[in-house]
Amino acid sequence: MTRVLVVDDSLSVARQLEKIISESGDFTCVGHAKNGAEAIRMNHTENPDIICMDMNMPGMDGLTALRTLSVMDKDVKVVMVTSLGGVGDKFTEALKLGAKNVISKPFGADDVLRILREL
Repeated sequence: MTRVLVVDDSLSVARQLEKIISESGDFTCVGHAKNGAEAIRMNHTENPDIICMDMNMPGMDGLTALRTLSVMDKDVKVVMVTSLGGVGDKFTEALKLGAKNVISKPFGADDVLRILREL
């Protein structure tokens, strides 16, 4: 079972992702972090296979956390979750920093699971 850490400051988005992940049969949710700093700590303690991380969060945002995670763990698999869609510098920056893909909000279960299964 592939272990996924959900990182989002929005409880409703986090719960939606956790539900999709848990009901898939292929993945299990190992935790929920509310910002990038928690994600870095939980990556160390929970050792997830994949991190689904929001780009915009208070405290440490997703791109800053991605930058740190990529240095700490060369094999880390991060999928960014954003309402920015496929436009803008942040999307491109996330991929340059090592994000494996980007999930756009609002998202459907099929899209989320397809992206996670491709990793």
